[in-house]
Amino acid sequence: MQADTIITNARVLTMDPDHPRAEAIALKAGRIVAVGLRAGVEALTGPQTQVIDADGRTVLPGFVESHLHLVLGGAELAHLHVGGLYGPEALRAAFAGFAARHPEAPLLMAQGGTYTMLDAPMTRADLDKVLPDRPIAITAADHHTVWANTAALKAAGILHGMACPHGHEVVMGADGLATGELREFEAFAPVIALGGEARLNLGIATGEEPSPWPSEAEMAIDRAKVAAGLRHCAAHGITSMVNMDGNRFTLDLLDGLRREGKLSARVKVPFHFKPHMGLEALDRAEAMTRDFADDWLQCGFVKMFMDGVIDSRTAYMLNDYPGQPGYRAEPLFAPARFAEVAVEADRRGLQIAVHAIGDGAVRNTIDGYAAAARANGLRDMRHRIEHIELIDRADIARLAALGIVASVQPPHAPGAMDFAKQPTLDMIGAARWQDAYLCATLARQGARIAFASDWPVTDVSVLRGLGAALTRPSYAGGVNECLGLMESLHAYTAGGAWAAHREGLTGTLRAGLAADVVMLTGDIESARPESVADMGVALTICGGQITYQA
Repeated sequence: MQADTIITNARVLTMDPDHPRAEAIALKAGRIVAVGLRAGVEALTGPQTQVIDADGRTVLPGFVESHLHLVLGGAELAHLHVGGLYGPEALRAAFAGFAARHPEAPLLMAQGGTYTMLDAPMTRADLDKVLPDRPIAITAADHHTVWANTAALKAAGILHGMACPHGHEVVMGADGLATGELREFEAFAPVIALGGEARLNLGIATGEEPSPWPSEAEMAIDRAKVAAGLRHCAAHGITSMVNMDGNRFTLDLLDGLRREGKLSARVKVPFHFKPHMGLEALDRAEAMTRDFADDWLQCGFVKMFMDGVIDSRTAYMLNDYPGQPGYRAEPLFAPARFAEVAVEADRRGLQIAVHAIGDGAVRNTIDGYAAAARANGLRDMRHRIEHIELIDRADIARLAALGIVASVQPPHAPGAMDFAKQPTLDMIGAARWQDAYLCATLARQGARIAFASDWPVTDVSVLRGLGAALTRPSYAGGVNECLGLMESLHAYTAGGAWAAHREGLTGTLRAGLAADVVMLTGDIESARPESVADMGVALTICGGQITYQA
């Protein structure tokens, strides 16, 4: 047998506990055919074999991005990025340049806003001073709030308010007009629509499908944005991903890219179950699971939101928010309702993934999974909780007992990489810091950990995420929540594959598995923890095909 590709002279970290290290790897017909010492693997070299000398660089399984928003991220690559900007003058300059480059754009959308960009909560009046005569908006980095100027609110038809589902709000001022702050997806959907990206947001906003169904020309426009996202992910070594919003339209876009030869990663897409839906909506999830079930495109799971985020005080808490007696926010699904949905989805064999930020939301989710286990029997479903930014100590051991995956994002921890410590930590309150943004504690108590970025909330770079995981600060009253290098790498590879029910396909470099490989620009084991984020990806291979090469 002759290999198609051999990577040799490498520091191979296989993530296979039986054979953790190797020197070379051989690939053929989209699969790994050998992993081991150089002499044995190089014996598979033939006249047509591509031999890549790693020159001592680290080679790993292709990274598994366990929680991202591929379609949104791809579209947002073309938006204005204002992360790190503070004050009206900086915003004015950024928008002026962007407006000049896009004179015909119906909406000038910016990404990466923070709740402290100005000295006070941002309003439409503030943004009117930035650019008064064209619709502009800024999406918060967490993607749960949008701030819009008056022109955008008028064009979207919501300056005088709009009825929204529970948990979504067009914030109104004392003058009877919208303040410009739009909380959660259905509140800011009309503004998003101004920019022509309503279809791409449907999965996360409503869980419904485009109506009318888009034309082929419209589909081509949307596919191009998804393709941009795929290229961006490949450049960061990602070969498998769990897209955390979606519908059949999302899968159709990806399937179209596959037909064009542009699908450069394996993607799982959920059916997004929203509070307005009846249990019969799970028929659609089953149909998506049946129709997309190969090594490249899959459904197989249901995504839900239990709450919002801490900074907008829409995360559901067990205790009052500091400075707001009696206010804890409310869950998007009442406990009994969520348990009903969880029992039925679990009965149908559908994995469940729930966005739960506050400790109240996390408990509601665990209780629902426990109800499913009582009703249907405790099976290997690997139901997931996404984020777990705050958890009551009494609930930690329940994750392992129920086989729940802790899907967490190292860069989200305040003070780690992309997020400042304040105002988030003030929103939680010092008495609860010891229960916030746990990683090591969850792992020590038996929870299965999968790491991810939540791109485009934070940079999709796994190496930046590793840097955050290895160096994140401890909070007063808490313990060191950093995981070690190998534990963190496992959470971005084999752990992520296991969490997605794909350990028999990817996440480990072992003969017979998919030829998904990433080569770094150096030896990660010799790098200082604080310098890991500065490393790069030299090569990405998915299914035996090179999808990125530096």
